[in-house]
Amino acid sequence: MTKLIDFPSRRNFLKTSTGMVTGIAAGLAVPEILFAKNIGPGYSLQLGVFAAYDKADYLRESGCTYIEESVGNFLIPKDGDAQYAKNLQQLHQEKFPIKSYVILLPGSLKTLGPDANHQAILERTDLVLKRAKECGSQYVVFGSGASRIIPEGFDRDKAKAQHIELTKKMAPLAEKYGVTIAVEPLNRGETNFINSLAEGVEIVDAVKSPKVKLLCDIFHMLKEDESPDEIVKFGKHIVHCHIAEKENRTPPGVKGDDFRPYLSALKKIGYKGGLSIECFVYTDFDKEARRGVEVLKQQLSEV
Repeated sequence: MTKLIDFPSRRNFLKTSTGMVTGIAAGLAVPEILFAKNIGPGYSLQLGVFAAYDKADYLRESGCTYIEESVGNFLIPKDGDAQYAKNLQQLHQEKFPIKSYVILLPGSLKTLGPDANHQAILERTDLVLKRAKECGSQYVVFGSGASRIIPEGFDRDKAKAQHIELTKKMAPLAEKYGVTIAVEPLNRGETNFINSLAEGVEIVDAVKSPKVKLLCDIFHMLKEDESPDEIVKFGKHIVHCHIAEKENRTPPGVKGDDFRPYLSALKKIGYKGGLSIECFVYTDFDKEARRGVEVLKQQLSEV
């Protein structure tokens, strides 16, 4: 099949032309300028993908600066301490950083309601944060929607108080290990508690810890029809970001979602952290993940 040439828009042509003039003045050869990365003043971020660590080499080659793993796969694997030791060894060999971990808690461990089990959660969290530090990671994401569903008939204010009480007890552990807990708002299809950035900030403000901050997940914002303006409003709390397309949680480039309004909001607050593609089902991981990174880089360059 003949591959069509994607001619640049006028806006991108002007940005590229400006970069070429600057490059020529700096003494670069024209071919070097034409194929240089990140020409012009476009916005860029650290990009990563949520995936098993055996995809580290591929993601590095695809333009990622880190990978995002899950607690249950990497830090507390089902095969126990021996498997964690192997995971850690692989991390040291590959030297490709794991920035963050998702799915802190299984659905069986409840943060609120009559079956709340804070002691077990704190024991697990202590081990997770300890191992995250050993791995040189920055964040553990506190989403775990199935753990924080308010049971039918249970008082909402009481549930909120339970969750805040637990997070306040988690905060000193995060401070001890130097790993930030990132509170993640989730859409109402996954849980009925903490469904917006504003609700996430209520938890962060109540805890008042430098190691309990906010995660911005653009997929969940899209599902909740949450405005990009909320990113600007609560930007000072945001330390990490996730992204995926709205309809089926596919990587950027599958359905063609335009994320630029949300990326522009991140640029407006001066956000310089990570942006992870977080999807759970792929038709072709290698192809779609690489394409997702390319699309994000393109859209970031246009905001």
